[in-house]
Amino acid sequence: MGTPSSILTTDEPIHPVNRSTRRTRTFVARLVVYLAMIVLSLAVLIPFIWMISTSLKSSSTMWSFPPKWIPKPFEWKNYSQAFHEVPLARYFGNTMIIEFFVILGQVLSCTLIAYGFSRFRFRGREVLFMIVLATMLIPQQVTMIPMFEMFKWLGWINTYLPLTVPSYFGNPFYIFMMRQFLQTIPLDLDEAAKIDGANSFQTLWRIIVPLLRSSIMIVIVFTFTDVYNDFMGPLIYLDDPNKFTLAVGLENFVSGFGTEWNLLMAGSTVALLPLLILYYFAQKQLIGGIASMGLKG
Repeated sequence: MGTPSSILTTDEPIHPVNRSTRRTRTFVARLVVYLAMIVLSLAVLIPFIWMISTSLKSSSTMWSFPPKWIPKPFEWKNYSQAFHEVPLARYFGNTMIIEFFVILGQVLSCTLIAYGFSRFRFRGREVLFMIVLATMLIPQQVTMIPMFEMFKWLGWINTYLPLTVPSYFGNPFYIFMMRQFLQTIPLDLDEAAKIDGANSFQTLWRIIVPLLRSSIMIVIVFTFTDVYNDFMGPLIYLDDPNKFTLAVGLENFVSGFGTEWNLLMAGSTVALLPLLILYYFAQKQLIGGIASMGLKG
């Protein structure tokens, strides 16, 4: 009888048949995974490809059957015609103005509120934080009419104020996310800064904010996407067509006499580009931030 060490170190040769079976199983498993990924990718990409294809078709070939994925000929003039019929550039500029002030408000307010809930001890802190989280359970449709009446009373209808000012009061989801991340930062850093003579604001600005870079990037990307795709807010509060955002402005391609689908798809393709560019350049910090939240939250 051999010693335990001799038993553990004994390497039995793998039979060639078993090795071949193992390789076959690995190949089949990978094949199934790749096929599933291809099918899911096509399911996501087909609407996007169809949008681009329709944007390059003429009105006569748009509804041809069987459908043609590759336009023949390519109607590149649809893009220039879309900009000619609808002031997309102006709508894009209006959207960027709202984006700037909303992102600024969300980053400032959520950082300050999360810092307060994470670093300061005061009576009723946990209750107040639970109330903030509970506001996430209220559907937006419930507050729509009261908020409209309040903004009407303030005289803010047909201005950008109803679309931008609420962002300076914080977002409960972003506050929760940033507070969870802040709780992973040691309090020793605050104590060290305090010994060096820094006050709370200086500690937040010089020490905490650089460490919150990934969380702030998540807030910026998510806020940009929400505002960019917001259709209901501008539709309710804006009356002047010159102040419309891009999401509402695309509605101009729809009329009572029919929808110009090829122009609408051309405008939608152009409108999609800023989001793609944003995700392309922010994907590294975005994925890293979400991963760090999952590990530390």
